[in-house]
Amino acid sequence: MSDSKANLKKALPLEEENEVGNSRFDRRRRLIGAICGPICAILVWITPIAGLSPEAHKLLAIMTLVAMWWITEPVPIPVTSLIGPTLCVIFGVVKMKEAFAAFANPMIFLFMGGFILAKAMTVNGLDKRIAYGIMSMKWVGDSPRRIFLAIGLACALCSGWISNTATAAMMFPIALGLLDAISDMMAANGKPINLRTYKYATGLMLMTAYACSIGGVLTPIGTPPNIIMLGFLSEMSNIHVSFFEWMVWGFVAMVIYFIIAYIVLMRMFPADVDHIEGAQDLIRARVKELGKWTWPQINTLIAFMVAVILWITPGILNIVSGPESEILATYNKLFPEAVAALIGALLLFFLPVNLHKDKFTIEWKEAVAGVEWGTLLLFGGGLAMGGMMYATGLSEWIGQQILLLMGGEPSEILLIAVFCVMSLLLSELTSHTAATNMIGPLAIGAAVAAGFSPIPVAVGVALSASLGFMLPVSTPPNAIVYASGYIPITKMIKTGVYIDFIGIAIVTIPIALYLVKWVMGV
Repeated sequence: MSDSKANLKKALPLEEENEVGNSRFDRRRRLIGAICGPICAILVWITPIAGLSPEAHKLLAIMTLVAMWWITEPVPIPVTSLIGPTLCVIFGVVKMKEAFAAFANPMIFLFMGGFILAKAMTVNGLDKRIAYGIMSMKWVGDSPRRIFLAIGLACALCSGWISNTATAAMMFPIALGLLDAISDMMAANGKPINLRTYKYATGLMLMTAYACSIGGVLTPIGTPPNIIMLGFLSEMSNIHVSFFEWMVWGFVAMVIYFIIAYIVLMRMFPADVDHIEGAQDLIRARVKELGKWTWPQINTLIAFMVAVILWITPGILNIVSGPESEILATYNKLFPEAVAALIGALLLFFLPVNLHKDKFTIEWKEAVAGVEWGTLLLFGGGLAMGGMMYATGLSEWIGQQILLLMGGEPSEILLIAVFCVMSLLLSELTSHTAATNMIGPLAIGAAVAAGFSPIPVAVGVALSASLGFMLPVSTPPNAIVYASGYIPITKMIKTGVYIDFIGIAIVTIPIALYLVKWVMGV
């Protein structure tokens, strides 16, 4: 069987050609942002705006700069996230303690604990064992359709707990190896194929990328938009959504998103063979390479399961003893989600692998390398700006202006639909984390101004931000599989448009509006 790396090397000239165009576009985008951002902020500052306090007016100018720089990236996005609160202190919007308090939000530590657990799974090979375990199930066999489904399930389930990017990087070589098996089989049967123009190859690559993004909606720590919107709900509306409650919505959304993606991709990129000879041999070989379970893997699984049990216990207690029970209140006080995440992460430093050599499940250097500090800074900066928008009344004012543009008294469905589409379109062009930071406070402010619960629109924005399927730059998984050279850009755009808008119409609005109300009784 040919080496899957050879296919990746063949794709490099195409990737390099695209990088030239992308680098030109990025340079122009950054230059325009560097110049226009400060100019627009100054114009907003010197323009009289009725109904705004001096603090809210200055914050609006700063938000203009921050939003434009988040989109155009003249400086790294995490740097922009620190610029916003810093300027708010310098120009007297709030005091320093208030400006930077959000960087110590418990949600930050929930995400940090999740990052460390995910890093341990990657370092110790637990993620591969889970992925190959799914791929090696008997029901998968050598059927192209079932392999297609199994690849998607492995990507989705893994990315619910570890980085979407890491999951895509892990599954990408597996998908390439399976395509090699198809190529070898077709050549042996006297029907050689060109994988660059082979429909099934395009579909399998897209499924690998899309399933990684879809799986991220499963848990609050699956992808940054989820935790960001939960943070905004807490900061701006004093509403707490538990890990278990999010998983109820996330599971339903993930399943429906996955079904949509599977049907669309299988119809657009069907397999023309009934069996892939050599597929099972490939997976068996990969499973054999993993060997027996190791102590680091066992310890990582224990720490991970402890965290998961602590996260879902409040949901179980709520069902068994009721939402007002004393035991549930005590549990939530002692083991909030952030503490549960830290307990799981800290266990990794206490569960031994070899006491004689003072070796434990994970080393500090490995754990630190697993924490995406830039994402935490972006998250903290977004929460800080959102909290200040609420405190100064800016979010309420912007919400009222949005309602006026929508006719004064829009329906709740229309409000959610508008912000879902805004979140989707912006996440296609820039970081979905930055997009959520920009759209989230506006959506919650508009919902509150209209007299609606902010929960449905917050969930809708988070879910829509994960639907970045149209362009290679939309998400890291898209970029990773695009490097294979098996995905024409026109096919990615066309497929992404179908899944994006079917997903918004079928999932986001009904799930956000009705399921959330049913679960929470709001």
